[in-house]
Amino acid sequence: MTEREWRQSADAFPIEYEDIREAHRILAGRDPWKGITVRREHVRRQLEHELMGKLVNLRQAYVADWNRPKRLAEVVRRTRAGFLTMLRAVLRLAGRTPPAASPAVVRDAGALIGFAPDGLTEPVAYLEAVTRTAEYVNRMERNPS
Repeated sequence: MTEREWRQSADAFPIEYEDIREAHRILAGRDPWKGITVRREHVRRQLEHELMGKLVNLRQAYVADWNRPKRLAEVVRRTRAGFLTMLRAVLRLAGRTPPAASPAVVRDAGALIGFAPDGLTEPVAYLEAVTRTAEYVNRMERNPS
């Protein structure tokens, strides 16, 4: 990205920007974050969009492969990293600092959102966690903090 594109894209990639901001370290030169603001409503909107898209895709996979547990397990494995990114974003929106370790992210998000953090390798539990997360984020629109 050019510097101009970088500065003008915070509304297009708010979740990614917040992940990068949280993990970045300046090794040399100036801070690329100076003057860049990520708005809460942009994060919430992208999060809702991503979660609903993931939910539709998971439900399609579940219907198509309900009798093929290995295929469903593969869908969960392939989409897990993206879901963890979304859970970190939910924690940030709720005013919490996401832990560094993935199991702690799932534990904290599960406690906040209301899903069991254990067993997310199982397709049904994973689908339930994504569903509850999408519902939680949707409620955030009506009840902003």
